[in-house]
Amino acid sequence: MGYGADPGAVLDIVAEHAARGAVVVKGNHDDAVATPDHDYYNETAAAAIQWTRAALGESHKRFLSSLPLVAHDEHACFVHASAASPARWEYVDSAGAADRSAAAAAKPYTFCGHVHRQVLYGRDARGRMIAFRPHRGVPIPVRASRGWLAVVGSAGQPRDGDPSAAYALADLEAQSITFHRVPYDCAAAARKIRAAGLPEAIAYRVERGV
Repeated sequence: MGYGADPGAVLDIVAEHAARGAVVVKGNHDDAVATPDHDYYNETAAAAIQWTRAALGESHKRFLSSLPLVAHDEHACFVHASAASPARWEYVDSAGAADRSAAAAAKPYTFCGHVHRQVLYGRDARGRMIAFRPHRGVPIPVRASRGWLAVVGSAGQPRDGDPSAAYALADLEAQSITFHRVPYDCAAAARKIRAAGLPEAIAYRVERGV
């Protein structure tokens, strides 16, 4: 939430997947949209949040409010930012931050986003957390005994210089994870953002992936 010109349509799709059992967690912009008195320190983000809040219906806002900050299953933890302090929206942008988040998650696998880039962190033989830059479409073995944290990227606004949508697929039974990028018509998305009157900086980032 808070970046694109079609928040309602996006939430309808997400809610449909959630109704079929998909795990959905709350992000910082979701929280800001759902909380009317939320203070936002970034002018561009504040304008986008206010626009998005006005564009959404009450059912959409209730759905956002109902989302958990963290979700767990038998093998994995899912969180938008850091599992060590999910409500503070800390960035997992270093091996140390990944180590703290994975330790708090207490699961073999932790999946997060928030930093808008794709990175895989895993423990080496000494238990130290090491960062890996994944290659798109290449499966990476992730043995559960090691401990892993995957920053899966952003579908709508990557910030690594590539505007293609980013996501990852994990096969925990096979103990592998594959990072993907999918080109889409980001120019059309940027045009809709401008037509909606959202900040120009958001359209620029969508077009350039920065």
